[in-house]
Amino acid sequence: MSLMSERNEWLEPDALGGFASGTAGLVRTRRYHALLLAAATPPTGRVVLVNGFDAWLETPARTFALTSQRYEPGVIHPDGASRISAFTIDPWPCWTFTLEDGTIVEQSIVVERGSPVVALTWRVVSTSGPLRLSLRPFLSGRDYHSMHHENGAFRFDPERRPDRLVWHPYDGIPAIHAISDGTYEHQPEWYRNFRYEEESGRGLDATEDLASPGVYHWDLGEHQRASLVFAAAPHAETAIQRDVAAVDFVDALHDRERVRRASFPSPLHRAADAYLVARGSGATIVAGYPWFTDWGRDTFIALRGICLAAGRIDDARRILLEWSGAISEGMLPNRFPDQGETSEFNSVDASLWFVIAVYDLFDTAARSGFSIVAKERRALENAVDAILAGYMNGTRFGIRADEDGLLAAGVPGVQLTWMDARVGDRVITPRIGKPVEIEALWLNALWLAGRRVPQWRSVFERGAAAFAQRFWNESTGALYDVIDVDHRPGTVDASFRPNQIFALGGLPVVLVDADRALRALNAIDTRLWTPLGLRSLAVDEPGYAGHYGGGVDSRDGVYHQGTVWPWLLTSFVDAWVRARGGSRDVKQQARERFLAPLLRHLDEHGLGHVAEIADGDVPHTPNGCPFQAWSVGEALRLDRIVLGDTTRPRNQSPEVASKPVEDVTDAIGIE
Repeated sequence: MSLMSERNEWLEPDALGGFASGTAGLVRTRRYHALLLAAATPPTGRVVLVNGFDAWLETPARTFALTSQRYEPGVIHPDGASRISAFTIDPWPCWTFTLEDGTIVEQSIVVERGSPVVALTWRVVSTSGPLRLSLRPFLSGRDYHSMHHENGAFRFDPERRPDRLVWHPYDGIPAIHAISDGTYEHQPEWYRNFRYEEESGRGLDATEDLASPGVYHWDLGEHQRASLVFAAAPHAETAIQRDVAAVDFVDALHDRERVRRASFPSPLHRAADAYLVARGSGATIVAGYPWFTDWGRDTFIALRGICLAAGRIDDARRILLEWSGAISEGMLPNRFPDQGETSEFNSVDASLWFVIAVYDLFDTAARSGFSIVAKERRALENAVDAILAGYMNGTRFGIRADEDGLLAAGVPGVQLTWMDARVGDRVITPRIGKPVEIEALWLNALWLAGRRVPQWRSVFERGAAAFAQRFWNESTGALYDVIDVDHRPGTVDASFRPNQIFALGGLPVVLVDADRALRALNAIDTRLWTPLGLRSLAVDEPGYAGHYGGGVDSRDGVYHQGTVWPWLLTSFVDAWVRARGGSRDVKQQARERFLAPLLRHLDEHGLGHVAEIADGDVPHTPNGCPFQAWSVGEALRLDRIVLGDTTRPRNQSPEVASKPVEDVTDAIGIE
């Protein structure tokens, strides 16, 4: 795949939930591709304000397009993409155009962290004569999930201020501020029937109309630059100070961002930074770009890599404190409200991942000498106790601790685990009963809290013994996916899925003895592993689907039926390394076999990032959300923690994996 392909996408986030994004090949293929997409109520309330632009260059020879759009019925016009001779995302998206007359121009797009501001620049590298650059912006003012169509209510006329133009496209929509070192000519036009190929492929509405109020012009010579800045209100008033020249503003922005981006130790550290965003007075993690906001399960899984593996301990503290106040009946919401919607608590594992993240924070802080004040530590510990007590006593959706110490969960029609796809009223993988990864999370949460509260120790011991007796499937040499299916004692679901890895690695306590762990890992390696992660269902299982595509129902129907998930790889490799003794040589083997292919993926699809999913069948084409937080976070944790030289946290002693399961409580120090 060419680097300039439409399949390769770039991202410039603003740390408020907004972003600019597009394709390396210039053509916008999603409704989410935009120059200025701002979060009105960070990190939610996202609106598209400036969708894109057409640009062209008049030279002594003739006029050359520098952009391309796709219109119905699939026609690409103009031909600017054909003149791209180079593209890079380092330190921000930058295209080099080589024109037929020898003129060379560079175009860059950069968003500054902390403000809904996007700066566009063009630099003439070489030319044989004077040039005129022209640009026609495309505006909308719509919800980022919606589409825009021609109407009489759009306001084309800008408010003209001495230092800027301000558009107010619709009531209730943030105003668009623009500063430039060029001239503006008002020429309002509707551009109709833009076609977004990715939306069409997803079975969704794929066309929209955009409003273009006028044209910017710059007269340029060799080595001269043109600058144009768009910003969203209300931040625009402070982000772009009054009477600051566009070129000075852009120079200062470039200087700040160049220094900031150069400070990241690795490309994964830089990618991880994209997902940290503001929420209220605190912080959170966006699950993915372009269509996810912050989701509970995703936040707590991603946090261990995005924050803790990256050394951003204070960010982890702020995020966990922000979420700790949202506990209800022992549960954390799977999703915060967005534009008036009520919180969704349909997740059995989000709260358990929160407990894992809290204790990972405590252990990382202790090793790093980072101080968590007593009041905040108590708040997090109280949140943990509230979760465990809620689950012990019973809460929503049949979630309750059973007499055997394991956690039962689920009611018909509700998807509670991370395998949460549904088509209409049909839950694809209901997994009602006692799912294997839920038990691993529950028992690990009990053990972690049991270091502080003895009450949880006895429950852990009872549950660990029941797990050892009931989850092993000798016929497959691995673990059952669910036991007590639909709350019917003794029934099992033997579908070969990756959920069992969390009983083998990735969490503090390994629940399977060394011999069985190695057998299960070999089976997972053979049946589920791909270079981009683990399949969600083995190829030889009924219902396996090797390709993720088609309309919404088609895609949701195969979301966890063989589709590859990169975020699962880290816990698998952690178990793989533990089972082989965890030596430096073993880690190096794992790095070459498992991490290297994942790092090569940074150069495709969501450039610099790791995708949400990939096809189960070769060639494992990346798919889904191109920029996914838990995929990036777990890749960083794999690199820095699992395969790095970082000392393991005290509660992650690899000797646990080598002990018989009946001795696990001795191995982890429970009396």
